[in-house]
Amino acid sequence: MSRRIIRGRMLSFEAIPQAPDDAAAYWYEADGGLLVEDGKIARRGSFAEVSAAAGEGVPVDDHRPHLILPGFIDAHAHYPQMQVIASFGAELLEWLNKYTFPEETKFSDPAHGERIAKAFLDEMVRNGTTTSAVYCTMRRESAEAFFAEAERRNMAMIAGKVMMDRNAPDALTDTPQSSYDDSKALIGRWHGRGRLSYAITPRFAITSTPEQLEMAQALVAEHPDCYMQTHLSENHAEIALANALFPKAGDYTGVYERYGLLGPKSLFGHCIHLSEREADVLSETGSVAVFCPTSNLFLGSGLFDWQRYRNRAKPLRTAMATDVGGGTNYSMLRTMDEGYKVIALNGEKINPLASFWQVTRGNAEALSLTDGIGTLDEGSDADLVVLDANATPAMRLRMETVGTLAEELFLLQTLGDDRAVAETYVAGQKAKAGLAG
Repeated sequence: MSRRIIRGRMLSFEAIPQAPDDAAAYWYEADGGLLVEDGKIARRGSFAEVSAAAGEGVPVDDHRPHLILPGFIDAHAHYPQMQVIASFGAELLEWLNKYTFPEETKFSDPAHGERIAKAFLDEMVRNGTTTSAVYCTMRRESAEAFFAEAERRNMAMIAGKVMMDRNAPDALTDTPQSSYDDSKALIGRWHGRGRLSYAITPRFAITSTPEQLEMAQALVAEHPDCYMQTHLSENHAEIALANALFPKAGDYTGVYERYGLLGPKSLFGHCIHLSEREADVLSETGSVAVFCPTSNLFLGSGLFDWQRYRNRAKPLRTAMATDVGGGTNYSMLRTMDEGYKVIALNGEKINPLASFWQVTRGNAEALSLTDGIGTLDEGSDADLVVLDANATPAMRLRMETVGTLAEELFLLQTLGDDRAVAETYVAGQKAKAGLAG
């Protein structure tokens, strides 16, 4: 049995903190310990308590004075878009045609997929992210490459081959039947294998015919334990085109509703411009609206109203995500920073404890994964991020005047990036230390 104690200041959430002083919503230990056995948290508490319970001879990773949280969770990202991040000057549909689709054609080459999958997971680890919900390309090979690399690292990853049979280059279009067959084969090969999960992935309504959405519906019905991920209501031009392609649906959400794609394991990227009816039906079905602030700002798509969606009479389940490569950073710290600004522009302020809840336990709740990730609870997988609020000269200077946990968290999300991630643990093993510079 592999055993070790991880020591440092510990923070894990029980519920969303309603204010910076809502101490009942989280567990904090100034000198905490986690006893990790075979990749899982066997015991948590003060270091003295955990050390005594573990007995003599158990090695200790001492990260004091750093702050240890559950590993960050990214609920929406595109690993094939690493080489189009920071592409200039286009809104959504032009951006897809000008940058994204040409890049994704490269993934017919398995070696290219393997290279980019490795680079993407390196960036996740470098930035303290231990779980992501990931879009591959239309090519089955791209999904095979991603799952194989994630399995090699023992990471808890969700991914799926994109289904696209129209309004895309010929090299990136499949057929309703081939998309079903490829997805079915990938589910059989990878879903539930180790720490991996499959997401049935029609890219969005614009790139799928009714016949292909029927195939996605069949897959969801046949594999209810899989996820379903797609895009919804990101951009006004996208919404108008989706409504024109599906005039009988009533609205954009109605397209997915018509084909049985709503539900508690359905992840809808963006959801910026929802009508009240659309928000109601997403709420009633338990579907998840995924907030992608850096992408929404970069592409000029609009402002996700996080507070309104959560506080309405029928609240929406929400998650937060980088949306790389429309999103401009791999870091969930940078994502929280931009999310704070988006929410502020909508006339509210999200307290820093709630931000960190969202990207840990909150995202785990959105992915229905709190039994395994997103907390420091005993029995959880030991996926952890170790944060250093003194990582840069500017941060050290500001820390001289920081007096509370909430202030430290806000500093981390405002000034922090991958340099603030001192270490990332995947199933109890150090993962960042071995990365190439």
